[in-house]
Amino acid sequence: MELRHLRYFIAVAEELHFSKAAERLHIAQPPLSQQIQQLEAELGVELLHRKTKRQVQLTAAGQVFLQETYQLLKQLETAVALTQRTGRGETGQLRIGFTSLVIYDLLPLILRQFREQFPEVELVLLELTTSQQEQALRDSRIHVGFAHPPLENDTLSYKCIHRESLVVALPSTHSLVQKKHISVRSLLNEPLIMFPRHLAPGLYDRIMSLFQQEHLNPKITQEAIQMQTIIGLVSAGIGVAIAPSSLQNLQRTGVAYRPILEKAPVIETAIIWQENRLTPIVENFLQFI
Repeated sequence: MELRHLRYFIAVAEELHFSKAAERLHIAQPPLSQQIQQLEAELGVELLHRKTKRQVQLTAAGQVFLQETYQLLKQLETAVALTQRTGRGETGQLRIGFTSLVIYDLLPLILRQFREQFPEVELVLLELTTSQQEQALRDSRIHVGFAHPPLENDTLSYKCIHRESLVVALPSTHSLVQKKHISVRSLLNEPLIMFPRHLAPGLYDRIMSLFQQEHLNPKITQEAIQMQTIIGLVSAGIGVAIAPSSLQNLQRTGVAYRPILEKAPVIETAIIWQENRLTPIVENFLQFI
């Protein structure tokens, strides 16, 4: 049994006339009759009762087969459409790694607009450090990541999509709040709140380079893992912090942000992926970014 048998049968069942069905199908009437006879022979039942040589009516078995055939072809159309959408990257799952930094500015905008354009793609988000994202890409646990160069793995592909400066986060009651710009030297004796280096070596080293270029050793008195925790500790008056400017979107009571007087390194955010594991969804996401 082939699909053409089903389509031929539907045409005859709807027209109840071989000549009209043949005209609708753009074939001759004798071959159509032969195809229907082959179908009945394969099923072992009579589907059509021949009233005349050309006019027919459905048997009870033919009525049942017609309804089932409608459902089969509808399921086939659904399967074809789903397969085509999957092949175009319009449906399926996309696993995205991201650092806590991008959630304050970049990522919400990207995800909102991508979902509007590709509503059938399921987004699975995993908060991971840059080094964890590199490992997750190697292990195929994520498809793409939002990370901060430099990367440890030079086999990964990446493209910078955002740059931002560093700012100083101060308790709003701190005397330095009166200044428009904060000198790195003025922070020398201030208790500095930082994250452990292994969580984000690139960002950590860029912050430390501010002090190194002035030949200073900062006084790190407190460590915290999350950026929002660091800002919370600043709000509590535990110390000061140097953070990417996007943290200013985390509007925390009791915290003031000031630009750095000296030339500060730029913090980059990049989209990272594995070139040899591209899928249509990943390609769509990268083009969208």
